[in-house]
Formats: sequence, C-alpha cells, structure tokens
Amino acid sequence: MTGRFELRDHTADVAVAARGSTLDTAFAATADGLTAAMCDDYPPGGDRFELAVRESTLETLLFSYLDELIYQRDVRGVLPCDHAAAVTGTADEWEITASARGLPLDAVAARGVKAVTYSQLSVTRTDDGWETYVVFDV
Repeated sequence: MTGRFELRDHTADVAVAARGSTLDTAFAATADGLTAAMCDDYPPGGDRFELAVRESTLETLLFSYLDELIYQRDVRGVLPCDHAAAVTGTADEWEITASARGLPLDAVAARGVKAVTYSQLSVTRTDDGWETYVVFDV
C-alpha cells in the first residue's frame, strides 16, 4: 500500500493527515501532503536529493524531517516532491533516510508554507499501519 494524505483546513494554517501501511509510506505521504500544501500541480524535472535526520521520538523525527524539507526548499530554491523515505529505529532513537525530487521554484506556482508546527502533531500506530497529523504555518 502506498501512503495517502489529505489536506485539512486549520485556523489560518493548513494540516495534513496521512496514512500508510508502514512508517516509510506514512512519512513519505506526509511529505507529499507538504508538497500539495505548497503547490497544486508540478511538472516533471529537477534532480533528486537525499537527506537524513535522527531524533529520539517518532514525533520529533517527523517534525525534523518536514522542517528539513522546508529548509531544503529555501536553501536550494526547489519544491521538494516525489518523496521516498525509510524509517528505522528503536524506542530510544529513530532515523529517517529520505529523498525527494527538487523542482526549481521558478518552474511552479508555489504557495508559501512558513514552518511545520508541533500543534497537534501525532504519529499513531493503527490496525492498518500508521497515521500522521501535522499542522503547517502558512
């Protein structure tokens, strides 16, 4: 099963609710939701880039992963899209190694997402896999 996401209105912000059968697909779907919050449609092109983040909890891992994608957008001048993620860890330490296609911002009509927030951020195991919820400041 690939991950799925939906955008949800959130008082003056935008939220992403995502799910996947694995942490990998749930985290990648959440990142796809971040992309959708910034841009309705995007063309092919751009180059893939990689990133890795390590944190002590799944919630802080998700926050730092999305924060790193926003940072890469700002530093590289690209819209991160077509996300892939691999999440590994234990109760004490989690790591994500991920990649995204960086589409030059001048090739798309992108909306501003200022930051990821800890407001209502969650990573939850379900009977069908994993669900995430995150609010972005726009």
